[in-house]
Amino acid sequence: MSVSFHNQSIRFTLKNKSILRKWIESTASAEGFITGDIAYVFCTDEELLDINIRHLNHDTYTDIITFDYTEDALISGDIFISIDRVKENAAKFKTSFENELQRVMIHGVLHLCGYKDKTRAQSELMRSKENTALKRLARLMP
Repeated sequence: MSVSFHNQSIRFTLKNKSILRKWIESTASAEGFITGDIAYVFCTDEELLDINIRHLNHDTYTDIITFDYTEDALISGDIFISIDRVKENAAKFKTSFENELQRVMIHGVLHLCGYKDKTRAQSELMRSKENTALKRLARLMP
């Protein structure tokens, strides 16, 4: 079982991979789950739009798409993240690229843990869980 990081048609270097893996595992554990195989795939806006159209019939740009393969307490999935969209959202929300990327990364894990974000109440709970996870990460960073 592992958390892996991949690039699809982009040049991107993820920093602190081992710390991020520990963080992802600790977040899953805090939610009562065990981390199975989770693959992060960093890509462009256009690639994620294509996935959104082909697999979800949504013709919209997004920052993340999570394919959930979770079984019982073992979370697994493929998490596609648009680096273009993360950069744009970081500027829009006046935060650092790293902070926005980390928020989006853990957002995918929280989806694997069963959290949704379709309603206002669900979105507020998701944001609260993201904030808790980001505080956990801050304690792990050097």
